[in-house]
Amino acid sequence: MSQLEELLAVWLPRQRWFSGKGIPIRRVRVESRYTLVSAGPGGPDLNVLVVQAGQRGTSSRYQVMLGSRPPRSLPPHLARSAIGVCPVAGGRPRVVYDAAHDPQLTSMLLERFTCDEDGERRGRVRFRTLPGAEVRACGSGRLLTGEQSNTSLVYGNDYVLKTFRRLWPGRNPDLELNMALSGSPYVARPCGWIEADLSGHTTPTTLALLQTFVPDATDGWVLATENVRTLLDGEDADFSEESARLGHTTAKVHSSLAQALPTDVLSPVSAAELADAMVERLAMASGEVPELAEHAPRVMEAYADFARVDEPLPIQRIHGDYHLGQVIRPESGWVLLDFEGEPTVSVRERQRLSSPLRDVAGMLRSFDYAAGYLLVGHPGDPELAWAAQAWARRNREAFCRGYADGGGADPEKHLIVLRAFEFDKAVYEVLYEARNRPDWLRVPLDSIATAAGAPPVPG
Repeated sequence: MSQLEELLAVWLPRQRWFSGKGIPIRRVRVESRYTLVSAGPGGPDLNVLVVQAGQRGTSSRYQVMLGSRPPRSLPPHLARSAIGVCPVAGGRPRVVYDAAHDPQLTSMLLERFTCDEDGERRGRVRFRTLPGAEVRACGSGRLLTGEQSNTSLVYGNDYVLKTFRRLWPGRNPDLELNMALSGSPYVARPCGWIEADLSGHTTPTTLALLQTFVPDATDGWVLATENVRTLLDGEDADFSEESARLGHTTAKVHSSLAQALPTDVLSPVSAAELADAMVERLAMASGEVPELAEHAPRVMEAYADFARVDEPLPIQRIHGDYHLGQVIRPESGWVLLDFEGEPTVSVRERQRLSSPLRDVAGMLRSFDYAAGYLLVGHPGDPELAWAAQAWARRNREAFCRGYADGGGADPEKHLIVLRAFEFDKAVYEVLYEARNRPDWLRVPLDSIATAAGAPPVPG
């Protein structure tokens, strides 16, 4: 490995968006380097790197926005984002760092969208704008904190540029679905995107998505957990009206996606294959988390019931990773974000049609999480546990009611399907928490234990 690759091998596992945590990196290779800004020997450079990280026989691609400066010219506010010192492109040693933290370079990044489009199409990295969208330079980007999988920069109150860290060949579903929903009041309007050609692939790969910024909006997870916290403090708290509105909005977005993109019906054979995949995930999770194994028989029953469903199950493009952290609430109403799906899964997998009830199940799990995570520091308190479960139940019911009122399939009439999707999501959560946040493991395990003891009435 080169000196830069050795530095990246140490730096990558420390990043929140790196998906291979806990697994040793065997090798790192810079597959591609795209120079976007070259300010000369004394100024900052901006390069986009496509980096291959090899772990246990698998290899994953990541995007690294790499800034570089002469060692003595690195501003103090960039010291914490430094990766190390090494020669860049055969030149003198320079400090290399995560350019997302550099206001000077992020402002130049937005300016590239304002360049002549024909000229940009001929470049190795192409800055594309949607027809009718006008992008104007408006200062430097403010780095959003709290993101797990990607890195977003906010430019004033005008734009947000989301750079995709884990790269898969092809058009990212976040771009694809936002373009299909362009004009909808329930999504942030897409303005453009950045793309490049990965080595060995003819289809352009999406590096970043530019959308209008939605000001004065609050994250759905923040709203919900604040409401639960108020309840647990002994005060009156009611979130059910907002949950019903969110269900209604979700149904409208599903309807728009069904109108704009292909749809189909899941055959009984495909439903059985889907149930088999759920069983495999359950077996793997039970082997890794012994506490899950005691509930596995009841979960298996739910999967078997799903495999026997003979009613037509409409499938379409869906959000794919739907929870309270993927929605925001401005004054005008709920807005959905982040349509990329699960970033650790290939683009082709994420483009497969699925039942909208999978999104419904994801949001229902999120209500359980909002209630359960606040109990992590209060184990063994039955009164708090009862209050939290009652909160989750009210909001789950309100969301389902709003979803049906908005034109979506009534969840109450598809309990077998919904139950299987919920269990499948909870099993995924068990694995995630066991590997990343053991203190939170009780949240999905308790949900599975409760649901396993309460079989639904078939609908």
